[in-house]
Amino acid sequence: MQRVTIDPITRLEGHGKIEIFLDGEGNVANTYFQIPELRGFERFCVGRRVEEMPVLTNRICGVCPEAHHMAAAKAGDAVYHVEPPSAAKKLRELLYSAFYVADHTTHFYALGGPDFVMGPDAPVAERNILGVIHKVGLEIGGKVIQARKYGHTVIEMIGGRKVHPCTAIPGGLTKGITKEQRQEIEVMGHWAVEFAQFSLKLFKDLILGNQAYLDMIMSDTYMHRTYYIGLVDEKNRVNFYDGLVSVVAPDGERIGKYAPHEYTDWIAERVEPWTYLKFPYLKKVGWKGFVDGKGSGIYCATPLSRLNASDGMATPRAQEEYECLYDTLVLEEGERYVSTGKTKVVHLRMATHWARLVELLYAAERWVELAMDEEITSDKIHAVPTEKPSEGVGIVEAPRGTLTHHYRTDEQGLLTQVNLIVGTTNNYAPISLSINKAAQSLIKKGVIVSEGILNRIEMAFRAYDPCFGCATHSLPGEMPLEVTIRDADGCIVDVLRQHCQGSA
Repeated sequence: MQRVTIDPITRLEGHGKIEIFLDGEGNVANTYFQIPELRGFERFCVGRRVEEMPVLTNRICGVCPEAHHMAAAKAGDAVYHVEPPSAAKKLRELLYSAFYVADHTTHFYALGGPDFVMGPDAPVAERNILGVIHKVGLEIGGKVIQARKYGHTVIEMIGGRKVHPCTAIPGGLTKGITKEQRQEIEVMGHWAVEFAQFSLKLFKDLILGNQAYLDMIMSDTYMHRTYYIGLVDEKNRVNFYDGLVSVVAPDGERIGKYAPHEYTDWIAERVEPWTYLKFPYLKKVGWKGFVDGKGSGIYCATPLSRLNASDGMATPRAQEEYECLYDTLVLEEGERYVSTGKTKVVHLRMATHWARLVELLYAAERWVELAMDEEITSDKIHAVPTEKPSEGVGIVEAPRGTLTHHYRTDEQGLLTQVNLIVGTTNNYAPISLSINKAAQSLIKKGVIVSEGILNRIEMAFRAYDPCFGCATHSLPGEMPLEVTIRDADGCIVDVLRQHCQGSA
């Protein structure tokens, strides 16, 4: 059996590889999306104080430390049974909205966008952020840098540092902001709204305006019918920081919503021997293997998933763009798109890029709304915990999906058990489905496997914006390692192995 390996896969956070196995006729027999790295945070956090978790877990990742910072702080609130003051919650969400603007900007322009701006078959040396800037111009490149700069400026003002924020603790925050900072944040927020609108127009002009790209987005190659989850507010609108997790079936039926402390009633995790990343699935449906459809418990948690799991956006401009997306991609009839009552569902994975930009606009608008609220300059930003610590769960929407932190402690607040279900972990099974389907659609008998074809397979996972540095937490907790030592002529001198199959 012939094997095609993509290693390393590119333009993602962390490391992974794709193994494609071909049968005797040259068709794809199977694919494996393997994550060969291990992070041990769930184990080495045991024994630490729960109030350390917001600054410990944000070191899991340098791309989305704000997500872990907030999920850990919210889990700490729950462990100590304390409700942060209103101003503290608004400041946390303001920081989080600015983080979303910076993060979604990074993925669209630097990670996902090059495939469309430069073309999926463009030379590798051009299919990157530098190629994008060269093609669209330095002015647009400057806007991208400015968007990230403003986002991290707000993060530093509220969170204490541009990267790895340190101010959120159980019960609130350790510092607030001044009236002058509030005004500065508001000005930057208005700019971010304009940038988000500009990015959506760019997407429509360059991608939706290109029939070949539109056909790719709407093709069966990148389509899967799965369940979808995402945080929603009391009106079932998308919310990144707080709310209940809405669960929607492939046919658009909302099968329920759960609070953070109820997540174990809904989500179970499966381990496979060939990877370090776990496979979550809906417990109420069950694991049926790597298949989609309403009978399979595989679910998705992405920007598109959040839109599918909601009834809309909570800000006016983002709601208009939400409606535009669904008006374009939801048809009255057909297997690819379903509209059931108020809940609209799009199963096209490439449409996740569009949904990400709708969220970018929502985050910028929410940034402005919160910045205009003068309560955020209040000094009442921390409620001192008075109850004994016990157990708590914190959930936020990381840019890559629903992020769950679950802690158990003893009476002194020392952690006895930690479980993390990271945004990308939710999506491991659907990513595997997408890679397999793309490979089967693109590699067939008689087809020469070009670099462009392999990149189109990579595009199947790239839409999910995966972050594997965050996501790998599976047992057994041993890192297989193989080191090949070669001499100056390239000849193998020795091979050292540990925890590898067949090694001593």
